[in-house]
Amino acid sequence: MDISWLWVPATLVAAAAQAGRNAVQRSLTATLGTLGATQVRFLYGFPFALVFLALVLAATGEAPPAPGGRFLAFVCGGALVQILATALMLAAMRERAFVVVTAWTKTEPIQVAVFGFAVLGDPFTPGGAAGVLIATLGVVLMSFKPGVGRASLDSARPVLLGLVSGACFAMAAVGFRGAILSLDGGSFLVRATWTLAWSLGIQACMLAAWMALFDRALLAACLKAWRSSLGGGLLGALASQGWFIGFALAAAVHVRTLGLVEVLFAQMLSRRVFAHDTTRREWAGIVLIVGGVALLMRFGGA
Repeated sequence: MDISWLWVPATLVAAAAQAGRNAVQRSLTATLGTLGATQVRFLYGFPFALVFLALVLAATGEAPPAPGGRFLAFVCGGALVQILATALMLAAMRERAFVVVTAWTKTEPIQVAVFGFAVLGDPFTPGGAAGVLIATLGVVLMSFKPGVGRASLDSARPVLLGLVSGACFAMAAVGFRGAILSLDGGSFLVRATWTLAWSLGIQACMLAAWMALFDRALLAACLKAWRSSLGGGLLGALASQGWFIGFALAAAVHVRTLGLVEVLFAQMLSRRVFAHDTTRREWAGIVLIVGGVALLMRFGGA
């Protein structure tokens, strides 16, 4: 039975869960700050990843694959650069260039295509490449707000931070797919869930160690906020589970490009929860995203 198409619903679930997780993190930022709210996805997502792993192993009757050196290199590298990408975005926020940097980080799918081809040999067709470009342009159009952060456009630093941050997110996606593909044996579901547990565990330990050394008060605040953080941890783990299943079945560029529909889910949440009206520019961006994704699905060769 051909199950390769399962990457599509898995990615859609991931995008929807990530939009929900971002909404939860938005509320936590007021009490924990940006770094503390970011740690929630790792610290409180890790236990759920272990639950997912236990359920998958019980359902399949399989044993976890042996983590070889190539797997450890990929998963540790992916975990590290994902944290670095977040740190670069935080640095941009300190310069009050959030809008500009957000737009540039949305070039991630383009960079995923390049890194995926260079590192893993993931192919992409001209039609698929056009879909990636169109969908990315749509997200950039939605991210940019005329009159906001215009002074920062003259500075190369925010643009550079955004590009490097997007590159780190792209390398993380390629690293996680490389880790999944490097495992010997096991179904796609076991390999994806096993890799997820490793990545979230590594990231939670890395950030907890950093906080223990440099900001113990923030670590204590994250631990005290466990009740309000569990929802964000669950949604974060669910989103990552979907991404990793997608990486196990399709090229990272296809997964991350389809994942741009997260912007559409976020738009719906914004309208319902925050009473935000959709502007003409945002509608134009939505059309480009949908058109680019449709082009990718038709000619991407996933």
